[in-house]
Amino acid sequence: MRGSLWQLGQSITRRLAQGDKKAVARRYFASEAELKKTVLYDFHVANGGKMVPFAGWNMPIQYKDSIMDSTLNCRQHGSLFDVSHMCGLSLKGKDAVTFLEKLVVADVAGLAPGTGTLTVFTNEKGGAIDDSVITKVTDDHIYLVVNAGCRDKDLAHIEEHMKAFKAKGGDVSWHIHDERSLLALQGPLAAPVLQHLTKDDLSKLYFGEFRILDINGAQCFLTRTGYTGEDGFEISVPSEYAVALAKEILEKSEGKIRLTGLGARDSLRLEAGLCLYGNDLEQHITPIEAGLTWAVGKRRRAEGGFLGAEVILKQIQDGPPIRRVGFFSSGPPPRSHSEIQDEGGKNIGEVTSGGFSPCLKKNIAIGYVKSGSHKAGTKVKIIIRGKANEGVVTKMPFVPTKYYKQS
Repeated sequence: MRGSLWQLGQSITRRLAQGDKKAVARRYFASEAELKKTVLYDFHVANGGKMVPFAGWNMPIQYKDSIMDSTLNCRQHGSLFDVSHMCGLSLKGKDAVTFLEKLVVADVAGLAPGTGTLTVFTNEKGGAIDDSVITKVTDDHIYLVVNAGCRDKDLAHIEEHMKAFKAKGGDVSWHIHDERSLLALQGPLAAPVLQHLTKDDLSKLYFGEFRILDINGAQCFLTRTGYTGEDGFEISVPSEYAVALAKEILEKSEGKIRLTGLGARDSLRLEAGLCLYGNDLEQHITPIEAGLTWAVGKRRRAEGGFLGAEVILKQIQDGPPIRRVGFFSSGPPPRSHSEIQDEGGKNIGEVTSGGFSPCLKKNIAIGYVKSGSHKAGTKVKIIIRGKANEGVVTKMPFVPTKYYKQS
């Protein structure tokens, strides 16, 4: 889904407030019968979730509170998101690491067991097929999560290369975790609340680390990560335990952690300066252009060996032609595809994500500009509905991140 989920949420809210439920149904729910549902679907509806089509799934865009209030509550207390539409899978075998390193830019071999990192699947031209959080569970077990909208192409890509790898004698197999659901628990209360539900000491689990442990009576995959800039966890739970776990988390928080939809998730990730695949990251954008040079492992820069390595390593050495940057702007909030001009009126790029920041109370945006126009403080014009609005390039994240790291 291109464009802003925040914008979609606002549109649905306005129409529902006007009593125009038929228009909402026609526009957003036309293909409802064909949409997949997570095991929490009835739970969302019972709790006032406004359900919309997203990447082939019927997902909550928001609940009874506004996207603005949900965003602020996540930063102040906490949020619980159903992200079961995303695809978790495991690669196993003595050659699993070697195989995966042919497809991603990360130094997977260099990860300690129980740790993970953000990485990018690349194509032959160095463009991003998808971004993914990967974890080395053990030396012969990798767990990763890919985006819902990219599931089919990602799995086809992995399978194609796996067949060729195995034909040459490589030892690797995979399992797609369709038997599991995925919950994201984010915000300052995430750790203290989750601690009530497990005997394991969560204070010893740091950002990017992974454990298999018992939570509320179910064996879960727990990763200390998220998509909001806040401290938090992604919990892969057997689907038959998912609703009970969600209820228990909300109950233990005494109402402070709220169910939160995709609308606030989008504004939270935008404030954190994180990429949304399909907007800020696409098949024609390299990790270097996207500001993800840090994700290319040091050993991988020296050795290459992944798809598109020649293009990517050249951009690391010479610099990319375009760069992903953040903006503050005046006027209406910028949207995906808004043109960016320099002060002289010359086109220098395009906005890929934008909206009004609930936390900062001003417009923020992410976009790509030509190298040379990417430095913080550079003044630009952002064209919205034919009118030029003042903007300035700024560093990201817009809102400081609060990841739980070892001091």
